[in-house]
Amino acid sequence: MKFHSFLIKYGEIGIKGKNRYMFEDALVRQIRYALKGVDGEFLVHKCHGRVYVDCEGEYDYEETVESLKKVFGIVGICPVVRKEVKEISELKKDVVAYVGEMYPEGNRTFKVEARRANKRYPVNSMEINCELGEAVLEAYPQMKVDVHHPDVRLNVEIREEVYIYSEIIPGPGGMPVGTNGSAMLLLSGGIDSPVAGYMIAKRGVEIEAVYFHAPPYTSERAKEKVIDLARLVSAYAGPIKLHIVNFTDIQLYIYEKCPHEELTIIMRRYMMRIAEHFAKKDGCLGLITGESIGQVASQTMQSLAATNAVCTLPVYRPLIGFDKREIVEISEKIDTYEVSIQPFEDCCTIFVAKHPVTKPDTERIAKSELNLTEKIDELMKTALETAEVITVSAGE
Repeated sequence: MKFHSFLIKYGEIGIKGKNRYMFEDALVRQIRYALKGVDGEFLVHKCHGRVYVDCEGEYDYEETVESLKKVFGIVGICPVVRKEVKEISELKKDVVAYVGEMYPEGNRTFKVEARRANKRYPVNSMEINCELGEAVLEAYPQMKVDVHHPDVRLNVEIREEVYIYSEIIPGPGGMPVGTNGSAMLLLSGGIDSPVAGYMIAKRGVEIEAVYFHAPPYTSERAKEKVIDLARLVSAYAGPIKLHIVNFTDIQLYIYEKCPHEELTIIMRRYMMRIAEHFAKKDGCLGLITGESIGQVASQTMQSLAATNAVCTLPVYRPLIGFDKREIVEISEKIDTYEVSIQPFEDCCTIFVAKHPVTKPDTERIAKSELNLTEKIDELMKTALETAEVITVSAGE
C-alpha cells in the first residue's frame, strides 16, 4: 500500500502548557534532521496540534519508519493514506479498499473512529462511524465490531483531505533533543558511555562529548571506534560536538608521581576537570558518565564521591542502578554493542593497577595529587589547547 503521510503522535509534550509550541517546534526540527539522509522528499509540518510528515512522490518506506523511530518525543508513528474529500458513498469505497489491502485475511474485530475536523462536511462523526462500520461489515462479513477492545482502530479524519490510518508503530518516547539544555558526555570505547548518552538525550538534552586518547598506547583505530560510537548515538541525539583530548603526558606524569593503587581515581579526576572545562566553555549544564555502582573498582560509592569532589557542575549518571545485562540490552537496541566490543583499548585500560583502591579517601587522594604540582598545570593547559574538535553526524 502507498502511504502518503505519517501522523506523528507525541506523549509528554501534550501535557505542556503555554510553551508547548516550543516542544513541538523542536520535534519538527528533529524529524527533519532524522529524515535528511532518507531517499524522498518530506514536508514536516504542524496542523491543529498535530505533527505530520507528508511524503512527496517516491520514498523508501522502511528507511523512513526506521529514521522516525530514532526521534525522541515520538510515541507513535501512524502511516496515513490520504484521499480527496468526497461524499459519503465514495468515502465508504475508499475505506473498504483500505481495509481490504491492510487486512486481507479479514478475521479481525474493529471499531471506526471518525473525526470531522472539516465542519463543512455534511455528515457528522457519529453518522460517519455508523455508515463506514456498515460498509466494512458488508464487504468483509468475517469481521466483527468491538467498540471496547478492537483488534483494529480504523481512524478516518476529515480535514482538507481525508486521512485514513489504523496502524500505530511505537516510537522511542522521551522529549525532543534540545528542549532541556546541553551536557558533556565522557565518551570511551566501552559499552556503557554511549548508552548513557542515549539515555540523557532521550530526556531532551543536547549532547557534546569528550574522548581521552593516549597515543602511542592507544591506536588510531581506538579513536576511530569512539568516533563511530558518537556517530551511532547522533542518530538519536542529533549532531555531536566531540572533543578529542591527548591524555598521554598527563597519564604518564600521574603514573610517575602517584601511588599506583590510586592511578585510576586520580586519572579519572583529571578527566573530569578537563571535561568540565569544555562543558563550561560551551554552556553545558552538567557532565554525563556511564558509571554504574559497583561495576568496577573506580565505580564504588567512595570512588564516585572522590571523582565528584573535583566538579562544580552536576554529574549525571543515568546507568547508576543498572546491571551489565540491562546496559548491554540497550546497547544492542541502539546498535552500539558490536562497535563497543571491538578489541581496541581506550586509555583507561592501559594504566590499570593490579590492586586498585576500591574505597579511596578523598582527602588522601587530594594529598597524593600534590605530588603533581610542579608540572600538572602546564600539562593540562597543553591538553586543553591541543584538543581536536570535530562534529559527528549520523550517516556522514
